[in-house]
Amino acid sequence: MKKLSARRRHPLAALVVLLLALACTGGLYAAFAPADKAQADETAQSLAIEEGKKLYAVGCASCHGTGGQGTTDGPSLVGVGAAAVDFQVGTGRMPAQQPGAQVPRKKVIYSQAEIDQLAAYVASLGAGPAVPSEEKYGPEGADTAKGGELFRTNCAQCHNFTGKGGALTHGKYAPTLEDVDPKHIYEAMQTGPQNMPSFPDTTLSEQNKKDIIAYLDAVNGDDTVDPGGLSLGGLGPVSEGLFGWIFGLGACIAVAVWVAARTAKAKKS
Repeated sequence: MKKLSARRRHPLAALVVLLLALACTGGLYAAFAPADKAQADETAQSLAIEEGKKLYAVGCASCHGTGGQGTTDGPSLVGVGAAAVDFQVGTGRMPAQQPGAQVPRKKVIYSQAEIDQLAAYVASLGAGPAVPSEEKYGPEGADTAKGGELFRTNCAQCHNFTGKGGALTHGKYAPTLEDVDPKHIYEAMQTGPQNMPSFPDTTLSEQNKKDIIAYLDAVNGDDTVDPGGLSLGGLGPVSEGLFGWIFGLGACIAVAVWVAARTAKAKKS
């Protein structure tokens, strides 16, 4: 009988070696792998908030307060969300030139990167609607006919049935929706700027908002042709009635005067 030259291995030795190898591999990966994507995103968001805070202190704090709490010249921004900032600043309404019943749309003075930083800072003050992604307001999957029905039910009272805008009370007005970025229309429905009520997802779903935007693009697009001929500005029955009174009734009066003059002349002769 041969003498054993080595001691017999324990049955669990291979398993122990495998676990040690896995532990070493994991440790090396943790030490040398790049930073986790979530951590990188968090760092970028923190930097955006810091830069936004600097921009806010210069351009917004005088009206809205140093911490966004609001003043007599401007409302609180706590809880309005990034979408409200993207709309107000992205359409040039903010910073406002002066207080008034209505802040008009004007030239944008901030770059999109600066607007994103301002939005990040204001969003950090309190939870609110986020800036929508393009898939939420894009034309894919939109129902234009349904959008028209929803718009006439919820929006036409102020904006007119084709989005041409209209007058309100005490110097306020509903602005035209022509040449407005679809993202800003979506954000306006989300946040309810100025005199407009808000339409959260519980009132108008994301699909409803997409349908309304598709309808507005259909009636106000560059290649839109009015099948009825002269649209009279698309302002509805008031402008059409006024046109009828001035030109239609005026033409009738002119014809009546002409007939009366001809009749009088015929009697004299």
